Amino acid sequence: MTTTSWRNRKTLILSRTDMMGLLTPAEYVDCVEMAFRRHGEGRCYLEPKGHIVLDKYPGEWEVMPSYIEAPLEGVAEAAACKWVSIRENNRAKFDLPTVFSILVYTDPETGFPLAIVDGSYHTMMRTGASAAASLRWMARKDSKVLALVGAGDVGIGALRTCATVFDWDEVRVWSRGRETLDNFMASEQSRHPDLTIKPSTNIEDVVPGADVVVTMTTGGDVVVRDEHVSPGMHIAALGSDLAGNQELEGAIVSRARIFVDDIRQCRSDGEINMPLANGDISEADVAGEIGEIISGRKEGRTSDTEITLFDSTGIAIQDSATVPLEYQRAVEAGVGVEKKMIST
Repeated sequence: MTTTSWRNRKTLILSRTDMMGLLTPAEYVDCVEMAFRRHGEGRCYLEPKGHIVLDKYPGEWEVMPSYIEAPLEGVAEAAACKWVSIRENNRAKFDLPTVFSILVYTDPETGFPLAIVDGSYHTMMRTGASAAASLRWMARKDSKVLALVGAGDVGIGALRTCATVFDWDEVRVWSRGRETLDNFMASEQSRHPDLTIKPSTNIEDVVPGADVVVTMTTGGDVVVRDEHVSPGMHIAALGSDLAGNQELEGAIVSRARIFVDDIRQCRSDGEINMPLANGDISEADVAGEIGEIISGRKEGRTSDTEITLFDSTGIAIQDSATVPLEYQRAVEAGVGVEKKMIST
């Protein structure tokens, strides 16, 4: 048997700055959509994310390993593991992002670490892309008004990726804090000169009358009320992914056609966790997983008046489906630092 030595291979280390711009927002959407497709086809392996919660530090740690087949052309398989720190006081106390993460991209056969990368920008974009992918398959095709409930990093990722799916007449953005909205506008208005972006700290100015609502809050409290939601609306719930938290009033969930990213993860961590616990819905009320729509196994929206809900907790194969292309682009661009990890 021929042996190929990997001892002289090096690991590529990429910072947040190195990661920025490697993929376009549309490419993030395509990669995440492929992750959901492979999940629907059963061509991946992942477990629900693991959590470590300490009372002394508001937030949590998450660990997310995964394996996926054929994430993109020319790549037969990929594996990755992400270590995520969520710290709600980071911005105010330490001038750090609320979500900070490291992603390790490995060769599946050898386990060799091909890359160790900052996962913060990557997570911002691939999380926003999960909402955008859901719009392709669940939102009304004539959707014109987008409401973003949350204006932090994930809100930025959601705007950039959702802007590739529909031509919006208006984008409304909500945050509890005016400073967060100001930062959002300073970052995004110049990137989207053709978009009308309306920021507000009043939720009633943002959600009612929207065609699509993307929620991305981290506080765990209900933000969107049943009275805000109208027939035909599509909601992508991305935030508050921890048992006991919810962004949507239970009555909204009980009258929506619900799809999730992974039912095992969502039943304990997702937007449906409290409606399930409170008896607002049962698991039988969940229509399926988004991968089942994309792979053609189930129908998504069934009418223009139906309220559709995508409960996205963020599943690990979103990372293993995206990082191969990021790695490929980084190698082509010559960015990052290479480090030999194995001694001779």
